[in-house]
Amino acid sequence: MLTQEQIAYYHEHGFLRIPEMFTPQETDELSDELDRLVHDWAVTSKGWSGPWRKAYMNAETEKKTRLTAMHDLQFYSAAWMRAVTHRKLAEAMHDILGGDVELHHSTLHIKPPQAGHPFPMHQDHPFYEHTSDAYVDVLVHLDDTSHANGEIRFLDGSHKLGKLKHITETAEGPCSPYLPLDEYPLEDTVPVPAKRGDVVLFNIYTIHGSYINTTDKARRLVRVGYRDPQNIQIAGQSLARPGLMVWGYRDRREGQPLFRQD
Repeated sequence: MLTQEQIAYYHEHGFLRIPEMFTPQETDELSDELDRLVHDWAVTSKGWSGPWRKAYMNAETEKKTRLTAMHDLQFYSAAWMRAVTHRKLAEAMHDILGGDVELHHSTLHIKPPQAGHPFPMHQDHPFYEHTSDAYVDVLVHLDDTSHANGEIRFLDGSHKLGKLKHITETAEGPCSPYLPLDEYPLEDTVPVPAKRGDVVLFNIYTIHGSYINTTDKARRLVRVGYRDPQNIQIAGQSLARPGLMVWGYRDRREGQPLFRQD
C-alpha cells in the first residue's frame, strides 16, 4: 500500500498524509452517516479544560467555543465499521507497524462553525497510554482542512522525544492533559492540510495541536487508533477492551488467558 519513501517519512517525521484513501463515493456515505450519528448520538460540550484556553482564545471566543464528539462510531454504523476495517487502510497500518494490526478505537471530533474548539499542544499517550509507540492515530477527513478551519499541525520529529509529562493539575484544579505553552508553542508546528477522503497518520508520541475553526462551516474529522496487538495498554480510553484484528493474527503471550466470555 505504502512506498518505502512514505514509510521512511513517517518514521523520520512522525506523521504522514495519504491522499484519497477513501473514494468520493465512500466519503459521501461516511459523511452522511456521520451527520446522522451527530444528530442521534454525539455530545457537544465546551471541550478541553485548562488555563491554555486563555492563551489560545480571547474571553468572548473562549465562552463560545464548542467541541462535538463521540467514541467508537463502528458500534453504531455499518458504514463506519467498513471504514475502520478498510482493506487499504489496514494494509497501510501493516506497512507502518511492520506486522499485525489491531483496531483500538475511533473518536469523532467536530469543530463547529466560527467557534470550533482549538487544541493545545499535546501527545495522545496520556489519553490511552501504551507500553510502546507501536500505535498509529489516523485522521479520516470528511471536509477539506486549512488554517481557517483548524487543520492538524505537528511538531516535526517530536515522536523521538518519547513520552512527555503533561500538565494535568493547575491552581484551578484538574484539567485536560497538555504540554507547557512556553516550551511547545503552536507557532513552531508544521501544518498538514488535507482533502476530504484523505487520511493523516501520526505516532502516539508526536506532539500536535490545532487552531480554532473561524469559518462558517463545521470541520469534521474522525480519529481511528491502530496498534500492534502486543503493545500493552496501561491506562486510559478503552483499557482492557480487545479490539478487532484488521490485519494478521494475534499471537498468544505466555500465560495470556482468553478474552472474557461473559
